[in-house]
Amino acid sequence: MNESASPITRHAAEVHPVDLDHVPDIRLIACDMDGTLLDDDNAIHADFWPLIHQLHERGIIFCPASGRQYHSLFEHFTPIADELIFIAENGTYVMHKGIELSSDCLSPDAARELVQVFRALKQREADVGAVLCGKRSAYIEGNDTEFLAEVGKYYRRLEMVDDLLAVQDDILKVAIFNPRSSERVSYPAFERFRDTHQVVISGEHWLDVMVPLANKGSGLRHIQQMLHITRDQTMVFGDFLNDLEMMDEATYSFAMANAHPRLKERANFVSPGNTDNGVVRTIKSVLGID
Repeated sequence: MNESASPITRHAAEVHPVDLDHVPDIRLIACDMDGTLLDDDNAIHADFWPLIHQLHERGIIFCPASGRQYHSLFEHFTPIADELIFIAENGTYVMHKGIELSSDCLSPDAARELVQVFRALKQREADVGAVLCGKRSAYIEGNDTEFLAEVGKYYRRLEMVDDLLAVQDDILKVAIFNPRSSERVSYPAFERFRDTHQVVISGEHWLDVMVPLANKGSGLRHIQQMLHITRDQTMVFGDFLNDLEMMDEATYSFAMANAHPRLKERANFVSPGNTDNGVVRTIKSVLGID
């Protein structure tokens, strides 16, 4: 999930789409969802749908790239889902036409240890929650109404279980929700895993723990290698820290105007914000589409 954090101004000053002196040979566009393609009402701008057909006519592949569950992403794009490649669960799960292209799963022992660390954190911070993110479904313990509503935004396949340690599934990541601050409260509890895992502050309230080399950039790189597409033929959009590695895999890397300052430093360009239909406007400007 890519919710924006406190250092970010959600409604940033207007930024105009970049005006390049050439039309690049773009073959692949990877785009984050929350805070990027989606506006603050969790909606995709109406201008996106005719644009996606124009991209496909040009042979350009569009990849939603998100911390969200694959099944949640699929639901957003149901009418055109078979035409897309999905980079889900922060790059740990890449899917096309219901077929797995790549996945990076936690070992059962690692998943178990992360759940135990979460439980220790919960003893100190009662309102934190954990999602065990599997290929078949996501799993949570208990039925706290507020937590369930938050998780439901990102996980369409969700099971409530008595014990996360008893879940039988291939686990892609463990996601920790904190209603105050993932950076200040959740991250210190899991920081010690940085030497052996990918520990990502993926939003103001969310922290994801995955296998060491898993991220959106690695998921995108797998697609590029499979399709023989170069960095110069790739465009990416993002707004938060779980988009950092994705910026490195594209010459045409765009941080949204509402993006985290560190992402703006990493990207090559800045796009208008998510509330200003920045993704669609930028793609049209760069590719010369009316």
